[in-house]
Amino acid sequence: MNIAIPSIFLLCIPITLILASIWRGRYGLKNNICKNNTHLGAMLSGVIVALYIAALVTHFALPQLEADTQYISQSTLSLVMMGLVVFMSTILIAFSRNYMAGEPRSDTYWRWLLNVLAAVSVVLISNHLLLLWLGWVSISLALHKLLTFYPERPRAALAAHKKFLLARTAETLLFIAIILLYQQHGTLFISELISHFNAVATNDSLQLTTADHIAAVLIALTALIKCAQLPVHGWLIQVVEAPTPVSALLHAGVINLGGFLLILFAPLFIQSTVAQWLVLIVAGLTTVIAALIMATRISMKVRLAWSTSAQMGLMLVECALGLFELALLHLLTHSVYKAYAFLNSGSAVYEEMQRRLAPATHPKVMDWIVAGVLSTIIVSIAVIVIDHQGVWSMWLLLALALTTLIAQRHSERQHKSIMPVLGLSIVLILSYSGFKWVFGAIISPIPVMHVEAFSALDTVAALLFISLFVLSWMLKYQPHKPSMQGLYIALFAGLYLDEWLTRLTLKLWPVRMPISINNKVLESAKPSKVEE
Repeated sequence: MNIAIPSIFLLCIPITLILASIWRGRYGLKNNICKNNTHLGAMLSGVIVALYIAALVTHFALPQLEADTQYISQSTLSLVMMGLVVFMSTILIAFSRNYMAGEPRSDTYWRWLLNVLAAVSVVLISNHLLLLWLGWVSISLALHKLLTFYPERPRAALAAHKKFLLARTAETLLFIAIILLYQQHGTLFISELISHFNAVATNDSLQLTTADHIAAVLIALTALIKCAQLPVHGWLIQVVEAPTPVSALLHAGVINLGGFLLILFAPLFIQSTVAQWLVLIVAGLTTVIAALIMATRISMKVRLAWSTSAQMGLMLVECALGLFELALLHLLTHSVYKAYAFLNSGSAVYEEMQRRLAPATHPKVMDWIVAGVLSTIIVSIAVIVIDHQGVWSMWLLLALALTTLIAQRHSERQHKSIMPVLGLSIVLILSYSGFKWVFGAIISPIPVMHVEAFSALDTVAALLFISLFVLSWMLKYQPHKPSMQGLYIALFAGLYLDEWLTRLTLKLWPVRMPISINNKVLESAKPSKVEE
């Protein structure tokens, strides 16, 4: 079988990462690489960047082979996602060189970090279902080693245990979906399946079979579990016990693969009403609840973890509404932001102190009215200019966000003019509309069926966003009310969802937790010897 040149360069990226992992694990400690070869990370980053650039150049410059005959995908979606992986790999490798310096088990860390990056690359470039599934399993197994990098920490061990069981569940569901699709269509090539589902979407005489609908629901469940949606979210909050680069890798990369899965199978998912409603309800509630819980947290890492769960929920809601171009934009921007947020978490403490020293003042009624009117005008103009056709709930969410931004522009130390904030709002709207159009062009080969405006799905999503805005406002500006105090207590406890899941997990599959022993003994506490 012929292999396209761009596919060779793409395949060389995970191969390079795997070889570097093997070499680091076998010879790193013996040769003391950390001290004698500080340029290894830069060399590795340079190689994978060069391979990715070569893949891009040959993809656009050379004639392409028939996509359906290739095990390696050359789709625009795969190329864009691989660009994200290459970018994240170079950042994590550069950061980890200093962060893990002096760590006794640094070679173990490097071995499994490179394995995770290689497995993620395999998933993103796969055009074969079994290859995708094997890469998916490899990600989870390698990541488990990173999550238990400090095995003496009980919280880290418990989180890794829950993550391990949930990952096996998701992989089992995905494997069953693969079997159903193969039995129904006789192929394991993703491009052939997508072509068939595109034909079903554009041909009224064709319909999805029962097996297709079941496969769509199983894929949706896999995405929900992988994206740490409620109530299977607890492990994501607790893995902050792992090294900071591991948290960045998880929150900025691995956690997004659930959204990638739905975008990849968009023509199948969007035609299954049951799968759409399942994702909308679970992910929508996760978005609201996780965002509210985040506001009750003090620890920066824990707040970022809850933010990730909420952001993943919003990304999946976008998929449920047929806004796959927006979901892809959300995936990429969230990855870059979360990588920066975790790797810069030390500076975030200083920024949080500044925010507390100059908190936002309570906006007056007129501030909210002016903000609401201005945001409505800006969003309405954008909708008219781009001739928007489709759901309105996302534009409502954007209007609510801009309303909050404009109304809360003042702090106790500074009263900002409305013009800079208004200018920022216009820039945000222009950026949103422009990037939405660009990413719509990227996934344009997918003739998905968009959800109609004011449909049941659109209405439910709008109600969820309004409830998030109202509850957030009441928790911040009406905390003295008994109902808000009770809600705050429940939110601070995470609605006790993780406790319920933890008990169930330990009942079904118990695990021995490490005992944290403090061996430090104060000198004054030691018994003194009496000289005879």
